Amino acid sequence: MNTQNIGKIIKEARLAKKMTQNEVVGDFITRNMLSQIESGAAMPSMKTLEYLCGVLDIQLETLSACGENSSTASGYARIRQQYLAGDYQAVIESDIAEDYSDECTALKALAYLELADKLSQSENIADNQKAVEYAKTAAELSEKGIFANKSVAGRADEIVKSSAVKLSRYYTSLIGL
Repeated sequence: MNTQNIGKIIKEARLAKKMTQNEVVGDFITRNMLSQIESGAAMPSMKTLEYLCGVLDIQLETLSACGENSSTASGYARIRQQYLAGDYQAVIESDIAEDYSDECTALKALAYLELADKLSQSENIADNQKAVEYAKTAAELSEKGIFANKSVAGRADEIVKSSAVKLSRYYTSLIGL
């Protein structure tokens, strides 16, 4: 995504609405950050873009069409919508949006965790084996990027342990102990 073009659109929208930078930023970001975004010196996070679009009445798609990789922001938005809709399988199968890799990685970690949790509640051995695999992936992904989240790793560890108990009972029953 081209930061210069995004900044230009945001600045033009702000000026068209006759708003000062202070009026736009509110308590969400600093005026200095908005200045950097408008000048193209900084790439806003997806959350900041969504905020600015809301304040300035800009469609996110307008900004996602601004750069060399026009599908980046819309790709992240799609992954986010899939997660919010509970389509966790689609999230883990999605390509990570290049400029939003930290955000996408965090969503994938959460999606893997949700699927692991659901599978771990089954008594089916194959489901529990898959739960362990998904929980481990969730833990690995949760350690990456600026949205690293230790609570995801902690929940993943709990899922691995509960599935391990079920798998242990199953394997013990196979050998007749």
